[in-house]
Amino acid sequence: MSDEVEPGFLRVRLDLSYDGKEFSGWAKQAGGRRTVQGEIEDALRTVTRSSRTYELTVAGRTDAGVHARGQVAHVDLPVELWAEHREKLLKRLAGRLDRDVRIWRVAEAPAGFNARFSAIWRRYAYRVTDAPGGVDPLLRGHVLWHDWPLDVAAMNEAAGRLTGEHDFAAYCKKREGATTIRTLQRFSWERDATGIVTATVRADAFCHNMVRSLVGALLFVGDGHRPVEWPAQVLAAGVRDSAVHVVRPHGLTLEEVGYPADELLAARNREARNKRSLPGSAGGVDSCC
Repeated sequence: MSDEVEPGFLRVRLDLSYDGKEFSGWAKQAGGRRTVQGEIEDALRTVTRSSRTYELTVAGRTDAGVHARGQVAHVDLPVELWAEHREKLLKRLAGRLDRDVRIWRVAEAPAGFNARFSAIWRRYAYRVTDAPGGVDPLLRGHVLWHDWPLDVAAMNEAAGRLTGEHDFAAYCKKREGATTIRTLQRFSWERDATGIVTATVRADAFCHNMVRSLVGALLFVGDGHRPVEWPAQVLAAGVRDSAVHVVRPHGLTLEEVGYPADELLAARNREARNKRSLPGSAGGVDSCC
């Protein structure tokens, strides 16, 4: 699949963040729902006085209510338009966008860059508290309250059994034509001095609902409702388990997206589009989402 930039255009990288509370996710939707992609594309069209919409490609499509601190996207713009607006584009976008979405950097992308397919990992954080009194009101939009004491050591023991390359079908909402094979590079839990327990979840890519399902399973381990072996047993079964609870989206934040060195971007772009399968299986489709 070719990812060549059209003649007369160049690729621009955008680094951004947003509070997902009032958004119906990243991707544009029918029916006039407010989305991050729609908001930014509208603002870009307005500030550049363009007659057409230039479509964004994003590193990770977040669901409704999910936040992002280190999201990355790209857009292909006409060379003349970029030359005219590049110096003031960031400030003009800041003046046009609502305050729950911010673009921090706009720059010409290196050759071979694709925000989605060049990424080698995405890192999410999920924040939860088991404080008897509930969540600090100032953090309520970003922290889940779990009404049972949590054993972080048990959660880390269970999480360690899930890392590596696996078919995460048991923890994903299946999409037609999409593989559920992923490499979970890190899954760990840490309680800070304020009592907030943060899950760090890093993988080459994630399928739909994967992080929130993994967190839901581990909370059952942490509060003693399930043994430490249970999440790995669910994974091995390979099918959706009705006992796996998909936790609410507001505790989830996309923290960072990782890319290789510039000279490796094009190769990673091609690699991420290849069919993916586990050893001994029949094959799959592109692994990146």
